[in-house]
Amino acid sequence: MEAVNLNYEIEGPEDAPIVVLSSSIGSSLSMWDEQMDALGERFRVLRYDHRGHGKSPVPDGPYSMEELGRDVLSLVDSLGVERFSFCGLSLGGMVGMQIASDAPERVEKLVLCCTAAELGPPSMWDERIEAVKSGGMESLVDAVMERWFTEGFAGNEKVERMRRDFLDTPAEGYAACSAAIRDMDLRDRLPSIKADTLVVSASEDPATPPERGEEIKNAIPNARMAVIPDASHIANVEQPERFTKEVLGHLDG
Repeated sequence: MEAVNLNYEIEGPEDAPIVVLSSSIGSSLSMWDEQMDALGERFRVLRYDHRGHGKSPVPDGPYSMEELGRDVLSLVDSLGVERFSFCGLSLGGMVGMQIASDAPERVEKLVLCCTAAELGPPSMWDERIEAVKSGGMESLVDAVMERWFTEGFAGNEKVERMRRDFLDTPAEGYAACSAAIRDMDLRDRLPSIKADTLVVSASEDPATPPERGEEIKNAIPNARMAVIPDASHIANVEQPERFTKEVLGHLDG
């Protein structure tokens, strides 16, 4: 399948280094709102919607991680960007590992957040695909929000914003990206990643717990790791200051 023309926004000084932000499954580029002020002071920030998400096209699924990565490379090519840094969370981190192993010469610094190089069992994803195809996004939203945020954060208006974003995600796009995660195994690719890499995990994340981050850190040469306390899966929304500090420290380092 050919690359699709992704919906994107780009902000920050035109002569600054480029950093690409890539979001989780079931969200849009607005997931990064809390990071934009700090990152936009020092970087040209490119954030986008995955295919099947937000305002991007929704081609027929299933999708593959290779296709999701190719979409991003096509986007940066269209903008005349040769080298860039990349920060992705959850699905976004998986796309980052795909790109950094497919095109290692193009990725300067890499931040892999609340993610995994393999995330089975496949039956779990098959169940989600079936649920969303038969019952829509409403069938999953409550369980997903429980995994995304800690119990103490549940009443926060940011959770409600992410909830609306999830419900607005096209069911076909969610199902097709779920298939990409189901079929993914990037573990053998990790040693070939050349980018200076920071792995960020969250202490209370049930979806991709810190041991998943450790597996990635141990496999990528010279990678470092940070753990965000008091946060679940969408750590950049739940603990934005601590998260942004870690990311900026790595990108500026």
